[in-house]
Formats: sequence, structure tokens, C-alpha cells
Amino acid sequence: MVPLQYLWRRIGALVVTLLIACTITFVVFNIIPGDPAMLMLGTEADPEVLVNLRRQLGLDLPLHVQYFQWLRSAATGDLGTSIRLGRPVASLILERLPVTASLAVLSMAITVIIAVPAGAYGAARRGRLADYLVSIFTQVGLAIPHFWLGILLILLFSMRWQLLPPGGFVPWSKNPWQAFLSLLLPALALASHRIAQVARITRTAMLDTLNKDYMRTGRSKGLPEGMLIYKHALKNSLIPVVTVAGMQFAGLLAGSIVAEEVFALPGLGRLLLQAIGYRDLPLVQGISLFIAAVVVIINFITDILYLLLDPRVRYD
Repeated sequence: MVPLQYLWRRIGALVVTLLIACTITFVVFNIIPGDPAMLMLGTEADPEVLVNLRRQLGLDLPLHVQYFQWLRSAATGDLGTSIRLGRPVASLILERLPVTASLAVLSMAITVIIAVPAGAYGAARRGRLADYLVSIFTQVGLAIPHFWLGILLILLFSMRWQLLPPGGFVPWSKNPWQAFLSLLLPALALASHRIAQVARITRTAMLDTLNKDYMRTGRSKGLPEGMLIYKHALKNSLIPVVTVAGMQFAGLLAGSIVAEEVFALPGLGRLLLQAIGYRDLPLVQGISLFIAAVVVIINFITDILYLLLDPRVRYD
């Protein structure tokens, strides 16, 4: 069990980090050169319309007043209203979130299912052919950009073999199987780089664990090699793997913009890209804040998992 004192400290750190993320998001969007209202409407906009938009966005107020008003609204879930779509930013995020979240979860599942066994297998056969094959596989995975791999997967599995859809998304509520198939290619493309990283981390952690004294003791007692590797060594090697996996999952939520554009997925990444193109600053600001908050929360969950996986981790 995690001590309550430690948990409260981590929650306090989470709140402070979220406040810092809010502040940075606000400051970044307010130090951008130029008038945000003019960026949205263009330099030829009618002055009266420009004044009305600035009043609507609260840009006519002092900066510190704008900050505290925006912070109070964000704390209640009000992230403003999209200028282009005329809808609350929070509802737009919730509408697109299932696609991005499903893509991230599927990609992370593929990563863990392939990378952790591959890294452990390579470490258990260090210096053998299997180890070299795992190393080559990870090098290739790190070298290939996921957007380029996505295009190759479309050409191969969609255009030539016609096994999977080339793009678009079928809602889970309409057809779960088709929804899964529409996410499979982008998930594989996003997972390629992450599989390579997690496999390398797993292999390195496993090699360190396999040289521990308790592993040699287990071998001297005649324990099966498979039990030593996958029950004892792998379990005690998961801390760095969880660290990297948590960062990768956060990166999937924040960095799926290109994949969603390549595969025409109606997710948060594509919505953010469209908002940037239309200069819809409230929408851009709201999505940026939401992604930052998700990354902070995932890091908090990762810290708690450390303690559940390895009680040797200190609480102070």
C-alpha cells in the first residue's frame, strides 16, 4: 500500500505542476507577436468587427485579469468557445478524445506486447543470433519515421492487399470491429518507434538484473531458467520500462497529429492542426492545456506504479 502522506505529497506536486502548465500555456499564447484577433480575422478585417472580437476574447482587459479569469474558467472545465465552430472547446475535445485515446491505447498495447518479450528474449540470449536480430529490429524501428511507415502500410495493406481501410474512422458504437480495423494501421505506425525504444530499455534492464546475486543463487538451487527470467528478472526490471512506457503513452496522446492527418482520423491531433490552420486560438489554447494536463496526470500515475511494482522505492 502507498502511504497516505506520500500520496498527498504527490497530489500536491500534481496540483502545482498543473498550475505551472496552465501558466506556461497562457503566457506562450500571449507573448506571440501580433494581435490574436487580427490573426483570426486578417489584416483587412473591419475595425468594428475586430473590436468586438477582442472584447469577446477578453483581450481588452489587463493581462493579469485575463489570466485569472482564464484560470478560473479552466478550473471549472470552461476552456472557451471555438471561434470557427462556435462550440465550447471542452465539448469539442470530449467529442474527439475517444479516437485519440483509442489510438494511443491500441498503440501502447502493441508496443508492450511486442517490445517487452522481445527485449527480455534478447537479454536472455545475449551474444546469440536472437539478440542480434532484436538489436537490428530496434535499430530499424528507430530509424523509420512513423508517418513514412504509415504511408507504406497504406500502400501495402490497403491499396495492394485490400485487407485494412486506408483511413477514416468508424465509431465504436456503430461497429467495434471496423473501429478496431480502422485504428490498426495508424497504431502500428505509431508503435514502431516506441517498440524499438521499450525493447532496448527492457534488454538493458534485464541484462543488469541477470547479473544480480539472487539470480546466481536461483541458478545454483536448480530453478528453471524460464522461471528465473520471466518471473524474477523481468519483474525486477520493470521500473525503467514503466518509466519509458509512461512517457511514450503521454507522447502518443500529444504527438498523434501527423498520424491522424495521414490516416484522416477525426482525433484531437487533427483538430489541433485544423485549429492552427484557421487561427482558432481559443481552440488551440484549450487543446494544448488539455494535453499538458493529461501528460502531468500520466506522470503522476507512473510515480504511483513505481511503488506498487517495487516496494524498495523510497517514499521520501
